[in-house]
Amino acid sequence: MDNKEIIKYGKEVIQLQSDAIRSMSDFINTDFVKVVNIVNCNKGRLIIMGLGKSAIIGQKIVATLNSTGCPSLFIHVVEALHGDLGNVTKDDIVLFISKSGNTDEYKKIIPIIKNMGNIIIAMTGNQDSYLVNHSDFFLNTYVEKEACPNNLAPTTSTTVQLVLGDALAICLLKIKGFSSNDFAKFHPAGILGKKLTLKVKDIYNPLSKPSVELNDGFDKIILEISSKRLGATVVVGRGDIKGVITDGDIRRFLENKSDIYKCVASDLMSKKPKLIDENQLAYFALNLMKENNITQLVVTKNNIYNGIIHLHDLLKEKIN
Repeated sequence: MDNKEIIKYGKEVIQLQSDAIRSMSDFINTDFVKVVNIVNCNKGRLIIMGLGKSAIIGQKIVATLNSTGCPSLFIHVVEALHGDLGNVTKDDIVLFISKSGNTDEYKKIIPIIKNMGNIIIAMTGNQDSYLVNHSDFFLNTYVEKEACPNNLAPTTSTTVQLVLGDALAICLLKIKGFSSNDFAKFHPAGILGKKLTLKVKDIYNPLSKPSVELNDGFDKIILEISSKRLGATVVVGRGDIKGVITDGDIRRFLENKSDIYKCVASDLMSKKPKLIDENQLAYFALNLMKENNITQLVVTKNNIYNGIIHLHDLLKEKIN
């Protein structure tokens, strides 16, 4: 194929799969509702089993369910037949994912699961399959054709399996009232975890708290900014925050060719500094800086000045 043909065929694959996803909305029906409700009310876990490409999709669905508050476990069908059935407890629901629903492994394991007394959910595109005929609930993932030109390699079928799994997970999330705070509990590490859990108080240094009085002169201001290395100092009066002086405030003042050595802090300060409580999320602090095109925020604790957080502090934590 030449370059134009590659682009054309790539677009056809995407179009075919997007059409299949749109068609899936017809399968979000009372059967889907029954599955959502039975899983939501279940005391045990949702065990997902699969073979081949469906097994890989099953692992991703389990990962999504676990991270959104629905305890789940993936077991490969072959491994289940060789001992891993011991992971299935009496309160668990078992969801089988398959394109055909007629493989020999399913025919071997399904009677065993039924004898154990577990509820079985079938996720397949073949309504007349052994899997559907021996299941309690059915999630339809029928597709007209695979993206594979030979209509063999699981492509479109695995895409709709994945999307239906996401639909199941998100519906369960909403029913359970799973919040961003709940999500944070299951994602404590990495960039996502930091965005959800890291607070301003975990980053800034309350011992480095630059401050000057309203009538302090330029020498004192420069010394305070330089020694604390935060690019700014807060101006206080009778213990209250009156303003802030940044490197930028000083540069702008000098552009007017004024005699800066005759100035005091009240002449240089910005009177309405942006404040943030130390218990706010660091990610919120970063967004506040971006929105206002600034590099520092005045940190308060119990509405009292307690330090400054700098953009560099946030970037070090890689939460941008």
